[in-house]
Amino acid sequence: MSDFAVRPITDYERRPTFDLLLQALHSPLPTDDAWARFGDSWAAPGKFGAFAADRPIGITSGFPTTIAVPGGASVSATAVDGVGVRADWTRRGVLTALMSAQLTDLAARGTTIACLHASEAVIYGRFGYGPAALSATVEVTRPARLRDGAAAGGAVRLLDPAEARDLIPVLYHRIGLHRPGMIARPEPWWPIAHDRRVTRDGGYRVAVHTGPDGDDGFALFCSVDQTTPGGPDHGPLLEVRDLHGANPEAITALWGFLLSIDLVATVRASARPADEPVAVLLADFRRARTTALEDDLWVRLVDVPAALAARAYGAAEPVVLDVADRLLPANTGRYRVGPEGAERTDAPADLQLDVDTLAMLYLGEWRATTLAHAGRITAADPATLTRADRLFTTDLRPWCGTFF
Repeated sequence: MSDFAVRPITDYERRPTFDLLLQALHSPLPTDDAWARFGDSWAAPGKFGAFAADRPIGITSGFPTTIAVPGGASVSATAVDGVGVRADWTRRGVLTALMSAQLTDLAARGTTIACLHASEAVIYGRFGYGPAALSATVEVTRPARLRDGAAAGGAVRLLDPAEARDLIPVLYHRIGLHRPGMIARPEPWWPIAHDRRVTRDGGYRVAVHTGPDGDDGFALFCSVDQTTPGGPDHGPLLEVRDLHGANPEAITALWGFLLSIDLVATVRASARPADEPVAVLLADFRRARTTALEDDLWVRLVDVPAALAARAYGAAEPVVLDVADRLLPANTGRYRVGPEGAERTDAPADLQLDVDTLAMLYLGEWRATTLAHAGRITAADPATLTRADRLFTTDLRPWCGTFF
């Protein structure tokens, strides 16, 4: 018999489990004032706790949202925003029990996709998650400016904290989910992930771009002191946390504004689209460099038939996928995927793969050929891999663009 139990948390257990999560992630605990401001965003529904003698020893949390998939559709999703196990209970099956309970619950509730940002890359593959979108960290050293042909119109203005709290949620919704992997930001997301950062104590400023049709882009940024004894005159770093635009002109104009701010040595933006063309926007290409390219959004197909049917595919002859899913066996089976859509089939399989590898294919970041060379896909005929490449590849690389 297990010496712990996994169950949904109660409202009374919200703060103890939140404290547990922050301790597991080596983060400071919230003060009573901070909890009063954003604690309501840590709601009990969707959270599973592991308990030993009624004390929390583990937590997994998620909030309902939608995610954009290739072709422009959006499907139901859960953003898994907190997973942690108390240090004295690790490697005793607690995490496996929590993740299994969460996935079973999501499947029962009809969720199509689960997604997360992984603290450690070796954890989540065994639960069916795959790294489905990459992101880049870009640094631009001053002096830097946009090349003449990249100059964008419109105007950029700075918001005060109250304006930012009111306007940016509306603007993010207006911009929309225009890349595969982008997720909707529900109301509970904003107080903890945005509002507390744009207060006076939070230190972040917000710039908004206005184009011919109104507000169409925004950037969230802060200044980081880089002064050291060895470099007392080193200018501050401008750290860009959140930048979105409805069109390339808005994004270009926001980059131009950030690069125009005086007394800044470097502008650094993390978690940017892997194909964002910052360097080619500049008069001096070498002022921009990608300092990191890393896994960003991990995806788990909770309902494989629904997920495959929801996205669009490229022009190629269909392929039959033989998918294995150990944790959610209802997904196991063969699927015919082609330009007309996807459906279950009894036809012989062209490609064999596990559900975590299917997640890597799903948003279009990875090519089937690459995954086969890595031993993740078995092909009955190598020519089938080329067809799968054409079916799953997207014009824009997937990107989430939301911290959670």
